Amino acid sequence: MTNQPIDLFFRRLFIVTTLVMVLVLLYLMMPVIIPFVFAFVLAYLFNPLVKRLSKYIKRWIAILIVYSTITLGMVLLLWWLIPTLWNQLQAAWDYLPKVLNWYNEVVREWFTNNTRMRLPELESKGFSETLVDYMQTNYKFADASTMMSHIISSSMNFINNAGLIVLVPILTFYFLFNWDQRLHTWKMAIPAAYNKKFVQIARECDQALMAFIKGQLLVMVLLGVIYAVQLQLIGLELGLIIGMVAGIASFVPYLGFGIGFIAAIIACLFQFGLDWTYLSLITGAFLIGQAAEGYILQPLLLGDKIGLSPLWVIFSVLAGASLLGFVGMLIALPVSAVLNVLLRHLFAYYRSTDFYKGHKQLTLFEKK
Repeated sequence: MTNQPIDLFFRRLFIVTTLVMVLVLLYLMMPVIIPFVFAFVLAYLFNPLVKRLSKYIKRWIAILIVYSTITLGMVLLLWWLIPTLWNQLQAAWDYLPKVLNWYNEVVREWFTNNTRMRLPELESKGFSETLVDYMQTNYKFADASTMMSHIISSSMNFINNAGLIVLVPILTFYFLFNWDQRLHTWKMAIPAAYNKKFVQIARECDQALMAFIKGQLLVMVLLGVIYAVQLQLIGLELGLIIGMVAGIASFVPYLGFGIGFIAAIIACLFQFGLDWTYLSLITGAFLIGQAAEGYILQPLLLGDKIGLSPLWVIFSVLAGASLLGFVGMLIALPVSAVLNVLLRHLFAYYRSTDFYKGHKQLTLFEKK
């Protein structure tokens, strides 16, 4: 009995079918995979600190110390932040009558005098009734019981998601505990001929990523402080919230400046009216923050860690937003940092080839 070779068409069909099935399974298992991805990213970020502490104490104790320190820091931050944010949110809620008055006296009046449109007049009571009608129309809240049942079902979904959130620190612990062993296993799986080069590229990617993440976090914190302090000194009641949001959003280039500036101008109009002095002060505050970010914080804390020009930074952010939306904007620069390392090595390999040196031509260009 002779072995018949497998037809090439069926071999390709089998490979394509297998790939499609794997992709479908990954898509269906996405809710399970996401906590593992988050845990792996957190383990990657915490591993340098755990590795330093594990030189003096056992690794599992070092992990617990890192966990405890981060938890204590977050508790102290929230202890100071929550009351301050609560006061700021109350101030924001107090702006509602001012917003309605501004709408009635400025916007509505302008449309009445300059166009044929007749906008309805809004009052605080009518606004509340409109909000209730909207909730009943769009969320089918016929009475209090249906509203409570909806809240309970939403709470159950929140509990399920909270279960996954609780799972992330546990998974992070196990990733951290066996981090070096896993890296060694992956390293041994690489073919010996490519092991040295692959490890070199991975190490350079790791250095670029860690330098970028550390520097960017410091830039976000310091920029948020700069914005918040300036806005508070100006007297803007929502200055703390706007400054913090602008600092956090600065992870995406130019997003923090845009969001913070627009929010501060709107808050200024509601609080001080069309006062050019305050508008100029807020504009100056954001120009100072942008200058500090571009000429002081980023050169000192980030430097040339990514190795991308401003044009490529903008292109990376726009490309990430186009492909993956907001998540793409967040990961655009880290991914670009890794791609920059890979392309640099690829270009170096290209320059070492005989084709680049002129010793050999591609078949397409050879003379016959």
